[in-house]
Amino acid sequence: MASPADQRLLELLDKWLTSLELHTKYSSLDDDSYWKVQPWIEHQRPSRWILDLAKQKTIALKGQLEERIKLGDEQFSDALELMIFLANLVGAEHIERFIPMAETQSERPPTPLESAASEPDDAISGTREMPKMLAGKPPQEPSPPAPDALVARVERKAKGAGKAPPKTDAPAAPAEAAREQVIADAVRLVQWGRKWFELPELIARMAGRPPLAEVRRVLKESKSAIDEKAGKN
Repeated sequence: MASPADQRLLELLDKWLTSLELHTKYSSLDDDSYWKVQPWIEHQRPSRWILDLAKQKTIALKGQLEERIKLGDEQFSDALELMIFLANLVGAEHIERFIPMAETQSERPPTPLESAASEPDDAISGTREMPKMLAGKPPQEPSPPAPDALVARVERKAKGAGKAPPKTDAPAAPAEAAREQVIADAVRLVQWGRKWFELPELIARMAGRPPLAEVRRVLKESKSAIDEKAGKN
C-alpha cells in the first residue's frame, strides 16, 4: 500500500509529465505565441531534445518508485523527498535552463491572428521577433535563438564577452573571460552527451561567444582540461 510520501511523489511526477506533454505541444509554436500560451515565470525557452530527455527521466523515476511501492519500501519516497528539499535548500545554484510548470487550466490558446502576427515583418527584415513578455513578467535580456534550436541559452553573466575586439593588423586572442566561458560551455555540453565535433558550432551560436574560428582554437588547446572537468578521463 502506498504511503502518504509515495502518494505525494506519484502526484508530483504525474504533474511533471503533464507539464512536459504541454511543453512538447508548445514546441511547434512561434515565439510570440509561446510566451502568451501560459503565464510563464522568467525562463529560457526549452529545446525539444531537453523536453524529451526530461520526459524520459521522469518516466524512469516513476517506474522505480512504483516498483519500490510494490516491494513495500517506504524509505525510498522519504529519501527522495529529503533529496528534493536539500537540493532546493543548499544544492541548487542559479540556472537559467529549466522547464517551468505548464498547467492545462492556465493554458491560453493563441488565436490564428496572434500566431501569424510577426510573419510579415520577419520575412522583410530577415530577423526573428524577440519574445514578448506578459504584463508583470520580469524583463529579461533575450538573445537571438540558435538556428538549429539545439542550444538556446542566455548567459547574462557573460555580458560584453562577445563584443568585437578593436581591429588590429594581427588577429586578437579571445579574452580570458570568453575563453573560460567557452571551456565551461564545452564541459556542460559534453556532460549532456554532445559529441566533440558538435561543440564548436553549438558554442559559437550562443550569445556572447567568440567567433567560430576562435571557439575551435580554444577547444583544441583545452581538450584535455575539458575532458577532465567533464569526467571523461
